[in-house]
Amino acid sequence: MFSVNKRNKLFSNEELREMSKEELIEKITQLQAHNTQLKNILHKRDPEGKFIEEAPSRKKKRKQFDFSKSHKRHILLKLLYLGWDYQGYVSQEESTATIEYHLFRALEKTCLIEKRELANYHRCGRTDKGVSAFAQTISLDVRSKFPPEEQNSPENIANELDYCIMLNQNLPDDIRCIAWHSTDDVSFSARFNCRQRIYRYYFPRGKLNIDAMTVGCSYLVGCHDFRNFCKMDVANGVVSFTRTIENAEIHRIDGTDDPHGMMFLEIHSNAFLWHQIRCIMSILLLIGVEKELPDVIRELLNVEKNPRKPQYSLASDIPLNLYGTVFPETTNWTFHQHTLRRVIKTLEEQWMISSIKTTMMRQMVEDLRKMYQERFSLSDDTICSGEELIQGARMKNYRPLMERTRADSLEDRIEHFVKKRRLNVTE
Repeated sequence: MFSVNKRNKLFSNEELREMSKEELIEKITQLQAHNTQLKNILHKRDPEGKFIEEAPSRKKKRKQFDFSKSHKRHILLKLLYLGWDYQGYVSQEESTATIEYHLFRALEKTCLIEKRELANYHRCGRTDKGVSAFAQTISLDVRSKFPPEEQNSPENIANELDYCIMLNQNLPDDIRCIAWHSTDDVSFSARFNCRQRIYRYYFPRGKLNIDAMTVGCSYLVGCHDFRNFCKMDVANGVVSFTRTIENAEIHRIDGTDDPHGMMFLEIHSNAFLWHQIRCIMSILLLIGVEKELPDVIRELLNVEKNPRKPQYSLASDIPLNLYGTVFPETTNWTFHQHTLRRVIKTLEEQWMISSIKTTMMRQMVEDLRKMYQERFSLSDDTICSGEELIQGARMKNYRPLMERTRADSLEDRIEHFVKKRRLNVTE
């Protein structure tokens, strides 16, 4: 069994040199966010950068809510959020730009919980920086109007506190609660009881060879060792990379072959590895632009033949969405008409602005393309290929994946962290 010694959070020069460009950029971004937070504190500003006004001494302090006089119930909450402007779902010491930060601030402000440590809290997924969700699910104990023995009658569920609207009134517009579900089982966990997680990754049709990408998807289905399709988190004790992909398919949204039409990869599994889908999508895009053959996926899944991951960049975080979560016996989600209408209205307003921007840019591109053709008597073929979603610098002379420099093997990484005393091995 492996466990982690987390006391030493500093990285040595050697470890920093081993990091990729994207990892170093992420570390610098975190340091910048931490620096901004410290400056705000020094200048007496709140986490959103606004000046804190000193409350008049005559103003009465807000009366503390007495949780000992209230009832609790165990529920699931279904959340959606647009994660593009956040540093990820999970709370971070160096940043308040996380989904959990805003969620728990709203839960405490509405007195639905006393504090996180007492809330029996679990989350279904920990989406990374920039990643969105349509069906993030959490489980926790919240305040209830009714004693436990009366909570699950249809009448009392209908007349319970309106959890969604209470939270939405205290959450940013890009984080919304859409439904809740009550359960008698206080041990029911959004993390451990989730049977299936469904992700979608959106991308433009472009000039991609969708048939080849579809063949590549078929090789992913089944139980495989995905160490070559993830970031190996050995430092945190992850030493098993076997996961089961139940389904992986590419879908057209508009049903046409328009290069500007949108598509998405939908992938189903009980659990995923760190950056697994973004790694998979990066390889699929290389297949789509015909720089790799679909069979490269089978090569990378053969860890006995290829135990060391070739160096390649991740696909962008922006198109990734935790789109579905499946639980046993949780079909009776409680939706309220007014809550859904408000969420739809809020999303419609955000969609309208984004759509206007997209249409404006599309027309600019089309007019510039006409100018190009008229001025130079040449057709323009600069339609996005989809490869633009792969992060990092482009190679002038493309080198096939299986010919690239390889990372350390799993065994080498384990040995490295054991020597650094950051990973303990026990029988």
